[in-house]
Amino acid sequence: MADAPSSVHPLTSKFLGKEMYLVITRPVRSDKITDELLAAHLANQIDLERRGIMFAAGPLYPRGSDKPEAGMFVLRAASFEEAEALANEDPLHKAGARTYTLQKWRVNEGSVTITVNYSDQTAKIV
Repeated sequence: MADAPSSVHPLTSKFLGKEMYLVITRPVRSDKITDELLAAHLANQIDLERRGIMFAAGPLYPRGSDKPEAGMFVLRAASFEEAEALANEDPLHKAGARTYTLQKWRVNEGSVTITVNYSDQTAKIV
């Protein structure tokens, strides 16, 4: 069953209002994240991307550090239950190497710029 739409203020009623789900994932014990487990996680992320479920994903870095302290992925799902089922299938979560929180996100403002050059068949996302 789909979640009820989020309540919106009348001033935002004409905004995009696309609802997605944020998965914020954090290591439980970093020594449990092996190269094999990371490869399985990334393969799962790419599978979600190719199936049109993954909107965006990547590591989160604290200020002044080049080492990520967490990760985030944004899912196109119809409900908390659907998003939770997808997050639970992540190999890092299944192995107990990471834990996560889940929130619904209403995308209201922003923009995407995509340039496609026909002459050399290249694309650039800004």
